[in-house]
Amino acid sequence: MPFLAGSLAFERFRVSGFEDTKFEEQHVEVLSNYAGGQLELGSQDAVQIGFLGGRHVLDQSFDQGKNIVNGALHCSVRIDTNQVPASLKKAWMQMELAARAAENDSGRPTRQQRQEAKEAVEQRSLAEAASGKFRKMQHYPLLWDLPGQRLYFAGSGSAVIGHSLELLERAFGVETSRITAGTLALEWATINDKFSELDDAVPAQFVPEMNHSDLAWLGSDLNNKDFLGNEFLVWLWWKLANDTDSFTLLDQSEITVMMNKTLTLECPLGENGKESISAEAPMYLPEAIRALQSGKLPRKSGLTLIRHGTQYDLTVQAESFSISAAKIHVDEEADPYDADARIDAIREMNETLDLLFSYFCSLRLPAKAWKNELRGIQSWLNSANPANLRRNPAA
Repeated sequence: MPFLAGSLAFERFRVSGFEDTKFEEQHVEVLSNYAGGQLELGSQDAVQIGFLGGRHVLDQSFDQGKNIVNGALHCSVRIDTNQVPASLKKAWMQMELAARAAENDSGRPTRQQRQEAKEAVEQRSLAEAASGKFRKMQHYPLLWDLPGQRLYFAGSGSAVIGHSLELLERAFGVETSRITAGTLALEWATINDKFSELDDAVPAQFVPEMNHSDLAWLGSDLNNKDFLGNEFLVWLWWKLANDTDSFTLLDQSEITVMMNKTLTLECPLGENGKESISAEAPMYLPEAIRALQSGKLPRKSGLTLIRHGTQYDLTVQAESFSISAAKIHVDEEADPYDADARIDAIREMNETLDLLFSYFCSLRLPAKAWKNELRGIQSWLNSANPANLRRNPAA
């Protein structure tokens, strides 16, 4: 089943309004009551959504042993569509118009003929859709981790996410909200009584010549603090290149961090484009540091996190904190089919990433502490020689 094997890619959400303390048979029955593919998709129905058991796109069976794993609810959302492609409708329309215009001396269709062509295309679209030839079925894994207070959804795109979350909210009577860098910072600030510091936070000027009050990809909403995700990756890059790759997190656990595999940077003003770099250690390549020195900010980075003896390889998107290409390396003697251990590892991976970001927040939001960190980053970018960047060539 999707979350129980292989690499992982998912968006992260919080769920509120769920009063039960654990998942039981009654919750599996809810999945069954809202199962996908139970109704025939009519010719005029654009979208039909429902839950699946999780194994494949036709898995309509649910049971407690399969769908409740280590305190988490595991299933998938099936989305069926039955839409004639717009390009095909356009082609039909042109053919209908051409046939009618051929009867006219002017060679152009009249208004009446245009209306007739439109009606003909609509009728043909209904007939073609009713045949089922344009029906598509897709399913997206979902893991609702009640103990960890997280929902992991392995789908992307606003329409897919919107349909799936609407189904979950309707079926279980809950509300969902996306987890982003800004919401994680708000969570940390609330717990640590730093809300005013978060409220006052504005995008840092790592390169004084690149003056910007907001980021092109976030717009001008002053309440959007997702830029802290971009700053987190800049700060982490600086620490790894100049100081240490090991940190003592706020829960006193030790973590070792590496930035690797992939790195994407973009101009915050939206003027100088994007740069994507793939390499074993992209942060040490001259083109990467030059992009950073020019004022571009990292929007995505590959990370390796090692904590409590387990290694996690993943790619994190800076603003949304969504995760992709995630691999969990466990002990070679561990049972690869141990579902409980797999769920625990997913929880631990997400907790590890969030704790590392919380550590950054503890330095970013107190103005005095951040002033020193920012000065160090600016000095590094002002003097860094790309040829001599690597702190430890053997790393």
